[in-house]
Amino acid sequence: MKAILKYHGLTILWALFIFVICSVNLSSASDSPMFFPGFDKLTHTGLFFTLVVLFCNGIIRQQKRHTFTYKQIIVVVLAAVFFGGVIEILQLTIFTWRSAEWNDLFCDVLGICMGIFAVVLTLSAVGNEKK
Repeated sequence: MKAILKYHGLTILWALFIFVICSVNLSSASDSPMFFPGFDKLTHTGLFFTLVVLFCNGIIRQQKRHTFTYKQIIVVVLAAVFFGGVIEILQLTIFTWRSAEWNDLFCDVLGICMGIFAVVLTLSAVGNEKK
């Protein structure tokens, strides 16, 4: 448990932040001229991109060798998609002042894929630099 909190503390805090942001009533904020159409989708993408990068960072730092296997990639993707799906289901059933949309889940998955791509690309670049 200590190792999980040591390496995944930021991930857990970020996931809680996402949960809170996706559960609060923001009906008056969406009418603000500060937000443009599609701002919500961009926010979903950015939130889940950051979640995946933090999650991958915790997994990589937890190991002695700084590698990232395909199995770990699949676990991260499935966990993040599950988290996004649960949030959308909660918005549909419990947080009824929020709207559950397939487009939100799609943007979550887009952010997840972008985060995985960024981590794999960065690890590949760092690995090739050492050679």
